[in-house]
Amino acid sequence: MSVAQALPDLGQPGLSWLNVERPLTLEGLRGRMVILEFWTASCINCIHTMASLKALEEQFPEELVVIGIHSPKFAAEEDMRVLADTVQRYGIRHPVVQDAGLGLWTRFNVRSWPTLVYIGPDGTRLGESSGEPDMGGLEAFVREVLDQARADHSLRAQRLAVVDWQQRHGRYLFPSRIKSIPAEPGQPKRWVVVDSGHHQVVVVGDDGQELLRCGDGQPGLVDGPADLCRFFNPQGVCATATTLYVADTFNHAVRSIDLTTREVATLGGTGERSFPITHITVAQETSLASVWDLDLLGRSLILANAGTHQLLELNLENGLLRPLAGTGADDLADGPAASARLAQPTGLAVDPRGVVYFTDSASSAVRRLVLNNGDPRVETLVGQGLQDFGHANGPLRQAALQHPRGIAWLDGRLAVADSFNHRIRLIDLVMGEMTDLERRHSPFRCDEAECLPLAEPSGVAFDGPNRLLVCDTGNHRIFEYLLNERRSRTWSM
Repeated sequence: MSVAQALPDLGQPGLSWLNVERPLTLEGLRGRMVILEFWTASCINCIHTMASLKALEEQFPEELVVIGIHSPKFAAEEDMRVLADTVQRYGIRHPVVQDAGLGLWTRFNVRSWPTLVYIGPDGTRLGESSGEPDMGGLEAFVREVLDQARADHSLRAQRLAVVDWQQRHGRYLFPSRIKSIPAEPGQPKRWVVVDSGHHQVVVVGDDGQELLRCGDGQPGLVDGPADLCRFFNPQGVCATATTLYVADTFNHAVRSIDLTTREVATLGGTGERSFPITHITVAQETSLASVWDLDLLGRSLILANAGTHQLLELNLENGLLRPLAGTGADDLADGPAASARLAQPTGLAVDPRGVVYFTDSASSAVRRLVLNNGDPRVETLVGQGLQDFGHANGPLRQAALQHPRGIAWLDGRLAVADSFNHRIRLIDLVMGEMTDLERRHSPFRCDEAECLPLAEPSGVAFDGPNRLLVCDTGNHRIFEYLLNERRSRTWSM
C-alpha cells in the first residue's frame, strides 16, 4: 500500500465544514500541495500561524490549498457557532472542518497545537511540523515541493472554490473591550470601545451614542489622522483624559490616539511578531507579540503580551520597554515574577495599590502580579493548570473558569468576562469566593423584548458599584447591568 493510500480521509461522516459548499477529500485535491493546519480557536500560536499561511495562500493561490482542521481544546470550542464566529473574526477564507471528536487529530497522530501536515501534489505525506513555523523556511519548502511537482508533471494548478465570506453589518463587529475615559472637570462621561472586527476604536457618550471613530475600517499599520489611520484587529485599550492607548493586537503594536488632535501614533512594536522579551529595550525598536490588553500604572503602560506569555512595562516618559513577569514558557507556575510562567494573558486591571490582576486565558485562570518591596511575585487566584477548566463557583481554590478574557477591578471586587462559559463572574477578594453575576435565585430583569444570552463576552468595565458594562462580543453589542436594581439591557449596538 502506498503512502498516499494510507493517509486518513478528510471526508469522514459527521464532520461539519465551513467556507466550502461540500466536504473535501485528499483524493479530490490531487495535483495541488495541501497543508493541513491542526488548530484550536483559543490558541495564540495558532492565530500567528494563520498569518503565515495566509501569506502563502496569496502567493500560491492555484498551487496550494490550506485546510484548517479545528481540533478543540475547550468544550465551548466544539460549538459550531463559536467556530463560525472565530472564522469570521479572524477573516479565515480557506476551508475549515470541525474535528470536535478529535478523530482526524488522532488519525493523523497529532499531539499539539498548532501542527502542520504537508501533503504533496502526488498525494504523499511529506512530513509535519509543530509550533509556529519559520516563514522563510516554510516558503522555501513549498517552492521546492511545487518546483519538483512541475518537473515530474504531477502539478495540476486550480484555484479552490470557496464560499463567499459574509460580513455582518452593524455598528460593532466583535467588540472586545470597553473602558471609561477620565473626565475633565465639567466634562460629560465618555467611554472607549474597541471595535475589533471593524479594526477601529470608538468613543461613545454615556448614552451609548458615537462621538468619534478612529480607523478607516481596513486592516493595516498606518499612523496619522483618526479617519485615515489603520489598526489590525485591536483587542485592548486604556485611557487618560487626553489620550487613548490601544493594544493593536494583530499588528503586534501599542498605539496612541490624541483626543485633542485626533492623531494616531505608534509607541511600541515594529509590526513583526517577537520572541520573549528578556531585557530593557527601546519600545519603538522592539517587536511585540499579540498585545491583547493594557492598563496604566503611574506613567507606564502594563502590556499583556499574549504571544510570548508575558507581562511587560512600557515607560511613557522615556519609551523604554522591560519584562515584568513570565519567562516566555506557556504554563501556570507562580513565584518570583522573573521565573513565573504565564499562559496567554489577555485581560488586565490595576488596582490603586499597583497590584496587576490578569486573566490567563490558556490556563483558564485569574492571577495577579504583586509589585512591592523589590520582590514582584505572581499569584494564582483561580485556576489549576493548562488542561483544567470548567464552570464552578465558591471558594477560589475550588472555582473554575473556561478561557476568560476580560477583567475589571472595583473596591475589592473583580468582574471577569468568562468567555467560553458565556458568563460574567464576580470575585470577592475579601471573602475569597467567586459567583456568577446572574445568580438563579435573584435573576436580572431584561428591559427589552428579545433578551439574548451573552455570547463570548470579552470586556467588562465597572461604573461605580451599581453599574457594569460588558462587551458581549458574539452578539456584537455593549450590554449594561444595573446591579442594585437587578436590571439589564442592550446599551449600545
